Amino acid sequence: MRRFAEIVDKLRLVDLPLQGREFTWNGGLNNQSWARLDRFLVSPIWLDQFRGVFQSRLPRPVSDHFPVLLVGGGIRRGLSPFRFENMWLKVEGFKDLIRSWWRGIEVRGSASFRLAVKMKEIKQKLKVWNKEVFRRLDCNKSSALQQVDFWDRVESERNLNVEKRELKKEAKESYKKWVLLEEIHWRRLSREIGLREEDKNTSFFHRMASAYRRNNSLDIVKINGEWLSEEQKVRKGIANAFQQLLSKDTGWKADIGRLQLDQISQQEVENLEIPFSETEVHSALMEMNRDKAPGPDGFTVAFWQSCWDFIKTYQHFGRAL
Repeated sequence: MRRFAEIVDKLRLVDLPLQGREFTWNGGLNNQSWARLDRFLVSPIWLDQFRGVFQSRLPRPVSDHFPVLLVGGGIRRGLSPFRFENMWLKVEGFKDLIRSWWRGIEVRGSASFRLAVKMKEIKQKLKVWNKEVFRRLDCNKSSALQQVDFWDRVESERNLNVEKRELKKEAKESYKKWVLLEEIHWRRLSREIGLREEDKNTSFFHRMASAYRRNNSLDIVKINGEWLSEEQKVRKGIANAFQQLLSKDTGWKADIGRLQLDQISQQEVENLEIPFSETEVHSALMEMNRDKAPGPDGFTVAFWQSCWDFIKTYQHFGRAL
């Protein structure tokens, strides 16, 4: 069983949760032996295409093996929202690229307007750069590994000269780089920020990320006594439910006019109105964990920390650099 687990881990396969009983085979003397022999193993890329996937054990009318059914909630639809990848910051020249894009975007208006427009432009440029230059992480790693294997085969046939030994070294460094970037990617998705990078935790990070995805998957929801599973009906039902909750209610309201509530002093009121200084904003930002979940715009804390020197705002005077 240990050997089987090692192979599954090496091939980066996922053993989906089994609904129902723990075992899939029953036999032996007086049917006293039980084992988990049957299962579906899927790749992470395949799993990302579907939602709510699990294994279900069915009744067995004849065989000593229980049939196993693979159940899925359907294909994932819709465009994925933009998410800044912290691993991009490890790419040589990436910060210089962001800086050149930032300085090349000309826009007029208030500080907040200029900042919002520039961030939107940066987001679009990153999408193009990721698709045309950085490309798929798994493909890059696979290509680098093929180069390493190529030079290993060449070296097994003949001695390499200085130039070719250097090429083999570059291939190994390239593979090491993509492995590290992959680990950074899955570390952020796993939320296991207590573990360090470069400790070869990629497989563990991936399993944790997949577990979070399955646990957070919402396939059916009950709204006003009605169960909804179709995606558009769920969206509309949730929107209508919150609209009713947050709409103005003309009915009974609590009377708090006679309550004696503590009040802050006038000086404290004035202190609350003092604009934040750049030093305070910078200090708070740098103390945040760089691997925390991104904001609504998709940019992570790591992005703001790394690019603070040329993406900073001055709140009080409304001036953005």
